[in-house]
Amino acid sequence: MRPPRDVRPPVARVLRAAASGGRTVHLVHPGALAASVYQGLADALPAGAGLTVLDLGSVPEYAEAALTGGRAATTVEDLSAVLLTAMGPHEGPYTLVGWSFGGVLALSMTGQLPADQLPERLVLLDSIAPTEEYQQPDEALEPDLLLRWFAMYLGAKRGRPVPVPAGRLAGLGVDEGLTVVLDAGIAAGALLPDTPLPGLRKLYDTYVDGLLRNNRLTAPHCPAPAPLPLTLVKAEGSLIPGDPTLGWQPLAPHGLTTRTAPGDHYTMLDRPDALSVLAPLLAPA
Repeated sequence: MRPPRDVRPPVARVLRAAASGGRTVHLVHPGALAASVYQGLADALPAGAGLTVLDLGSVPEYAEAALTGGRAATTVEDLSAVLLTAMGPHEGPYTLVGWSFGGVLALSMTGQLPADQLPERLVLLDSIAPTEEYQQPDEALEPDLLLRWFAMYLGAKRGRPVPVPAGRLAGLGVDEGLTVVLDAGIAAGALLPDTPLPGLRKLYDTYVDGLLRNNRLTAPHCPAPAPLPLTLVKAEGSLIPGDPTLGWQPLAPHGLTTRTAPGDHYTMLDRPDALSVLAPLLAPA
């Protein structure tokens, strides 16, 4: 009997090939949304530039942890090595980008590259730094914070924002808070009126397990400072709105440039007004 065929897409997914000698944008994607969310960004890049997504969702030991309690049998360093292998040798200039937890991996990847193979640019998209300030135990991720992030995610996944009034989730437990998100999702047209709360709870639990996986991978990780200048693009609706650098300053001895993009943590990836900020930044004409 044949073993089951692995039907996962490849880790490196070319959404747009660069012209000969043109710049390639290699973008580390940690999942949550489908990698196809970047097609609009690929199309918005200047002529001759290409975009390849390095999709962690195609790395079994990472992806399956979100379905089995959030504990991954791997490390940031090992995942970085997998991504570098998938990226392979490159010709011409390239930019390395990491969205969300992908920024932690992108920085780690530069630490495994020789100086003559470093990217020309390292860009972080609403990524939280793996510094002591944000290396928190699981219990520090309180329900009102997770529920607010989940409402953002749900809106992006359904293609309709799910606004939850500021402070509405404060002090609520998961079940009470999910009822608020459910009502907001129905009102916004992101969820059907008969959506059962247990079904939404299942989606929430998987979402949180993915966050816990990333938190647990980051906790023991000791990042080296970036070997080149960093650029941070923070979403207007960032995961952590109060920190303008999301903790990256100590890891940026060569300089940290910050920009802001329209949208929230998720919608910044495909909103046309956000793409007009991202495209020229990732691949200057």
